Amino acid sequence: MPKAIRMFQTGGPEVMQWVDVDVGEPGPGEVRVRQEACGLNYIDVYFRTGLYPQPLPAGIGMEGSGVVEAVGPDVTHVQIGDRVAYAGRPPGAYAQVRVMPAAPLVKLPDAIAFDTAAAMMLQGLTVQYLFRRTFPLRGGETILFHAAAGGVGLIACQWARALGVTMIGTVGSDEKAELAKAHGCAHVINYRRQDFVREVKKITGGKGVPVVYDSIGKDTFMGSLDCVAPLGMMVSFGSASGPVDPFGLNELASRGSLFITRPTLFTYTAKRSDLDAMAAELFSMVESERVKVPINQRYPLQEAAQAHRDLEDRKTTGSTILVP
Repeated sequence: MPKAIRMFQTGGPEVMQWVDVDVGEPGPGEVRVRQEACGLNYIDVYFRTGLYPQPLPAGIGMEGSGVVEAVGPDVTHVQIGDRVAYAGRPPGAYAQVRVMPAAPLVKLPDAIAFDTAAAMMLQGLTVQYLFRRTFPLRGGETILFHAAAGGVGLIACQWARALGVTMIGTVGSDEKAELAKAHGCAHVINYRRQDFVREVKKITGGKGVPVVYDSIGKDTFMGSLDCVAPLGMMVSFGSASGPVDPFGLNELASRGSLFITRPTLFTYTAKRSDLDAMAAELFSMVESERVKVPINQRYPLQEAAQAHRDLEDRKTTGSTILVP
């Protein structure tokens, strides 16, 4: 019988249990996928802790790759034997085999390995919508991107360089600073030793940046606002340090009529045509090697709890995969 990680309560990494599962056959609009690799992302922590509520017991994990084993009625865009990858709801990617909605699946080009796909779908599609749709970058801009040595961050470093964008990145150690630089980040700020607001103003000659991409949340939010130039945009797309505290709208007015958005990948990929276009651009960036996906950690799937501990302790860099 195949195995999967299941949660019967929310809490710390220890709530994830390695159990036998009865997978069954796909229903209408569903497929059964035998997974080759699963992605690890900070959103998984949000579901595990209950920050993002879901009915229990529940699966966990939003990203994976594998081969289609069975197809339910009304599924036309994939068929048995297709190599596929996905990033999407419902959680449940931490599994050897799973039945899941077919909607988030995209066909995986032969040139892209399963490991690479599982490491890049959620993070790579996130960079795609941040850079190409939320605040479209055209080249020549200087931007601030927090957590530049993380999975999303290292892809962002390379994508920014490919677009001709000057990226200022924040990191938590000198080792991570070197990693971000090696992947194309033009200016790196170690937030443990430097005031990132002061450094951004210094780099930009006091002007600030037209956009800040912030996945850290509570700890960096107000400082990030201070880095945005008048009429610029604050993009808050994560809460690694905790949810952002409530704030008054006058905080935006007093800094120069700022714009703010809290986007999610799943809104941007809700339409099939959008998902296909986004995935096609991501695959093109990877196949052309303008973006390389660094898999810096691999864990057996049954050791998902340790992977979560390392992620939350900020011991990981780049992408991490779980191997079924």
